[in-house]
Amino acid sequence: METVKTFEWEKRRLLFSPARDAALDWMDAFAQAPSVLERDTYVRIYFSCRPKPVDGRYVSYSGYVDVDKQDFRILRVSERPVLELGARGTFDEFGVYPFSAIDVGDEVHAYYGGWTRTVSVPFNVNIGKAVSRDGGQTFERVGPGPILSYTLDEPFILSGPKIRRFGDVWYLFYIAGREWILDGARPEPVYKIRLATSTDGVTWEKQHRDLIDSVLPDEAQASPDVFFEDGRYHMFFCYRDATDYRKNPERTYRLGYASSPDLLHWTRDDAVMKFTRAEAGFDDEMVAYPHTFTVNGKRYLLYLGNEVGRAGFGIAERKEGTT
Repeated sequence: METVKTFEWEKRRLLFSPARDAALDWMDAFAQAPSVLERDTYVRIYFSCRPKPVDGRYVSYSGYVDVDKQDFRILRVSERPVLELGARGTFDEFGVYPFSAIDVGDEVHAYYGGWTRTVSVPFNVNIGKAVSRDGGQTFERVGPGPILSYTLDEPFILSGPKIRRFGDVWYLFYIAGREWILDGARPEPVYKIRLATSTDGVTWEKQHRDLIDSVLPDEAQASPDVFFEDGRYHMFFCYRDATDYRKNPERTYRLGYASSPDLLHWTRDDAVMKFTRAEAGFDDEMVAYPHTFTVNGKRYLLYLGNEVGRAGFGIAERKEGTT
């Protein structure tokens, strides 16, 4: 197989922070899991955020920020979440995060993680679907339940959906929980990247296997972001140790890389992804949840910094890689 060029990046900076829109009561901190739709003159970036906690508990909403295609100047932020929280007792009663959207004719289809609270562990997640008929400003659920849920070999935490269409096939990359590990008294989840395929975007066939080999003893993987370039498929993702990752930069989220000839079989080579935490700033402890896109022939990387995006999300431009 031909050697993959490295992905090197420059001009990294904080692109959007929830602090700039303090008047919005649904957005106090965090701007997580950015995902892009390109428009004629602007780029729409969906992200997930949290209002101030109530009794120490958060909920998560998803909205968008539109930025100019030439200089990435912020043009507007959604005044309300694009999808309200689910009804009492539903899988997404307490959170819509993360959020991945795709154009389908005149509609925009979105796949998202729906969060609910639990007792023995902090949360559980299933994957839901919603559709927009106003250009992606507001969405309606296709139904009150999830489109992808737990099975015998995936007993909890189905989340992190990234929707793609290649040819006539829909590909839904996601993460599935493997186990909960106690970090002191706090349960921490371990999850792996998986894949489901579909011919209509509604009925899904799971592949029932992990896509990416682990390099850590108890490795949690997240945010599988896939694109096609130079005759092969590429995946950016993030990974961390299962425990002691919240305050320890040596064990927290970092970015990984894998490539594939067919979207089913992946070869991991993290050295290809040349992007680590900064020496100072909002991303000097971690980099996480990558999303890449191209505008005007240039490839960009959106990503989260410290505390999984508490200050917002950043952007970087790709430099020419070397073999």
